[in-house]
Amino acid sequence: MPDTSPTPQYTVPGLSPEAGGDIIRLLRGRLHALNDLALTLKHVHWNVVGPHFIAVHEMLDPQVDSVRGMIDTTAERIATLGGSPPGTPGVLVAERTWDDYGVGRAGAIEHLGALDVVYTGVIEDHRRAMEAADDIDLVTQDMLIEHLRDLELFQWFVRAHLENAGGSLSTGGAGTEQDAAARAADRARQEP
Repeated sequence: MPDTSPTPQYTVPGLSPEAGGDIIRLLRGRLHALNDLALTLKHVHWNVVGPHFIAVHEMLDPQVDSVRGMIDTTAERIATLGGSPPGTPGVLVAERTWDDYGVGRAGAIEHLGALDVVYTGVIEDHRRAMEAADDIDLVTQDMLIEHLRDLELFQWFVRAHLENAGGSLSTGGAGTEQDAAARAADRARQEP
């Protein structure tokens, strides 16, 4: 569903209301993705099982806290630009361009495989937003760059569990969360 938020009546000095509206629309998608990511990380935190349970369970809470901080800075940037940050689940579901996370109660490696795909999608979209902001608003671009530092770090934490000594990821070539989860589980069964 395309975003139909109106052009703001005012925005920050140095930007036109039209440019401010473009950035607001860009940030709405990022806000939805970050809210969805925080909820997905908590879902995994509650539904992970198996021998690596505690490591994954405890690894995710700091990620959730950091993503929640990103959510707040994104929403505040939208408000600063003269927009109204949409924070309700209904708007998120109506405007998102991806499906719900599809793994329920499962082993740590399956969830980490699926999270690798989730992080890839969020990071790729954040990078596109960062590039789009370059020509319009460097303050927003700087915020997105700061988010990317942590998002990429968190994906590295996830991938460290999925990488073998030769440097290949068990999720390589996976197109969906379920496929990545299955590939990660298959490799974990094959390796000592």
